[in-house]
Amino acid sequence: MVALGRLSLALALVLALYSAAANFYGARRREEGFIASGRHAIWAMAAMVSVAMAVLWGGLFTHDFSLAYVASYSSSSLPPVYQVTALWGGQEGSLLFWSWLLSLFTVLVALQNRGRNPEVAPYALGVLGLLAAFFFGMLNFVTPPFALLSSAPAEGADLNPLLQNYWMAIHPPSLYTGYVSASVPFAFACGALITGRLDDGWIRSTRRWAVFSWFFLTLGNLFGARWAYEVLGWGGYWAWDPVENAALMPWLVMTAYLHSVMIQERKDMLKVWNLALVGLAFALTLFGTFVTRSGIISSVHSFTESGLGPYFLTFLLAVVGAYTALVAWRFRMLRGPAQLESYLSREAAFLFNNLVLVGIAFAVFWGTLFPVLSEAVRGVKITVGPPFFDKVNGPLALALMLLMGAGPLIAWRRTTMRALARTCLSPAGAGVATGLAAALAGLRSWYVLAGFSLSAFALGSVFEEFRKGVGARRHMVAEPPARALVSLVAKNNRRYGGYLVHVGVALAFIGIIASSFFRTEVKRSVGVGQSFAVGPYRLKYLGLDESETIHLERAAARVEVMRGGRTIAALRPAKLFYRRPEQPATEVAIRSTLAADLYVVLAGVDDRSGLATFQVFLTPLVSWLWLGGLVMALGTVVAMWPNVRERAAIAAGLRPLRFEETGTATVAADG
Repeated sequence: MVALGRLSLALALVLALYSAAANFYGARRREEGFIASGRHAIWAMAAMVSVAMAVLWGGLFTHDFSLAYVASYSSSSLPPVYQVTALWGGQEGSLLFWSWLLSLFTVLVALQNRGRNPEVAPYALGVLGLLAAFFFGMLNFVTPPFALLSSAPAEGADLNPLLQNYWMAIHPPSLYTGYVSASVPFAFACGALITGRLDDGWIRSTRRWAVFSWFFLTLGNLFGARWAYEVLGWGGYWAWDPVENAALMPWLVMTAYLHSVMIQERKDMLKVWNLALVGLAFALTLFGTFVTRSGIISSVHSFTESGLGPYFLTFLLAVVGAYTALVAWRFRMLRGPAQLESYLSREAAFLFNNLVLVGIAFAVFWGTLFPVLSEAVRGVKITVGPPFFDKVNGPLALALMLLMGAGPLIAWRRTTMRALARTCLSPAGAGVATGLAAALAGLRSWYVLAGFSLSAFALGSVFEEFRKGVGARRHMVAEPPARALVSLVAKNNRRYGGYLVHVGVALAFIGIIASSFFRTEVKRSVGVGQSFAVGPYRLKYLGLDESETIHLERAAARVEVMRGGRTIAALRPAKLFYRRPEQPATEVAIRSTLAADLYVVLAGVDDRSGLATFQVFLTPLVSWLWLGGLVMALGTVVAMWPNVRERAAIAAGLRPLRFEETGTATVAADG
């Protein structure tokens, strides 16, 4: 089986290189036979990687400790669900999983474009083939997942206890899916630059891929935050860790791109900017992979230092250099006659929105790399902590909320101050009322008041857009309100799905502000039967239950939660000790409501005195962050769902096209 896995990866590398060469040659010479051959090589490449995945998973499930990877990241006592997740728990397995996703997405792109984009698609498939070839090269020559030990140990070292959590079963796959799918818009952008087909055709062909990437980047960041919240036992969910930052930056840039492409589709503007955003988003996914695997930045999320760092850095620089050269080559063709007509227009709001998002991404990038640069230049490692990121990005986040609320209310092309004031009256009133209510409730921080007010303004603008749309729909076809709402969203799901995403962002922003500014922390040591107060709650320690399995030992405290003299919950925070890696871990207990989370950590138990030490956090509105994430996900699904017109267009476009049917110049002549 090991030999089969190695052979599969070697063949996958050969097939990826052949697919790239065949697609490039076929597109250049207009040889459809070569393009078809390259497409068939993609099917075979995906099959080979799938075989390698099956072999490694087979080794994990059968506890084949002769494989170095299985011996390092698994054990015979590891629960079955974590034997699955162990595949991406280590360096080699995660890289194999990444390559598998890339091969599957390449197959989907090839299938989608069998009858479409006859000029651009072969080049895009060639670029995807080259990207796959790099990762297969790493798997074959630098970090092989099928390396054998000279003598197989009797037992494996087991998976890191921090990764033995259900969120780690979905967080890395979600994030990797977002990372890898960003390569599809990048590949089509390369194809458009090579062929000179620089209208919005490549954008329309990859719009759903960009939304798909953004969707999974959103889920990946959300699941990662939830993992940190539940597993690390510190009461928080985001620490501006370098690897957290590396996952956030592509999300910010992809968000900017999804707003910016609407301007190109409507006004034929910002062609260079959109191409730059696509390239930057993809480059940042590679940067995140480099940060995670190079060892240059220490993080609880990163893999141990390996030999991958220099290869990834070289590849990243090569990709950025080649893409920049393509954009420079086509720069004159990208300059269009359309210009911004007014700063009081939706185009301008989207442009400012883009600048703020890219500004946040740059601030995060600079803060992440500054310790490395300071050490390289001055020999002193200057740490950049959360205060820097909060101070820089806080005002930018407020500006983003303002633009998010104002953007939908401003007309395309131009509007007047009077018309804008009339349109913004109701949402602005909601924002002012929220700010006054917060001030009367005793809140005095200017940032909190501004954040709550702007969030209410953004929510009010979405409500106003839905209200006007439903009213217009009812006026035209006399439908009841609920039916009019459903019909409105179904007819223009992209627009109203985007508005739902705005609602999710506003809810999450409220949760972030409240949980960051108003969290209460209490630490107490109590004996059995004693209690202590945390805000409106009283926690009573009832005793300790100890248990053990072949995998771990567990000591769980019984805690009774009371409010107003009435018992409302029973919590079981615990300390864990994993036998195989001989490593302790924390199991927190959380009582969640929309108002606040009661977060209880068993910090320790004194064997001599019997006192148990608890660290308790009372965090208001943190559930709004998770709720906002779910609303964002729902809005994205709505936006991605094909409407009636799109399904009809797809059905009409299934007939395969040939080069001579497109009526365009050849690639060679265009070059």
